[in-house]
Amino acid sequence: MTTIPLTKRGAESLKAELHRLKTVERHAVVQAIAEARAQGDLSENAEYDAAKDKQGFIEGRILEIEGKLAAAQIIDPSTLDAGGRVVFGATVDLEEEASGAEVTYQITGDDEADIKLGRISVSSPIARALIGKEAGDVAEVQAPGGVRRYEIIEVRYE
Repeated sequence: MTTIPLTKRGAESLKAELHRLKTVERHAVVQAIAEARAQGDLSENAEYDAAKDKQGFIEGRILEIEGKLAAAQIIDPSTLDAGGRVVFGATVDLEEEASGAEVTYQITGDDEADIKLGRISVSSPIARALIGKEAGDVAEVQAPGGVRRYEIIEVRYE
């Protein structure tokens, strides 16, 4: 089984979701199924079908999260000492050469990625272009609109 890289924050987020699914969502859907059953004929009971579908989704998500956590390699970025190189978990300040726009990204696992929060997946094109580079280097990223060049301003491990 391959390991799944997760930041410490990402692992805590998955654990919190798992706890919520097991303690809140699972019990709510069981109650919804019981209420739908009490209405009688199950063959034409849309509430029962919807509750069973939701139960299937919740149970599937629980298994998925448990599997990811079992295979997780949890990395705490604050303990990294990568010598200034961009690695998994690093936070990178970039400047796009063409526009001069500055952006900051943290390189995270696939489940943690959220561009609105400045977190990009380690498997994304920009993260792959940044891995192994250090401040002052230029990374070329193949984007849908053509090649974009980013200068690495700073690499932090926080």
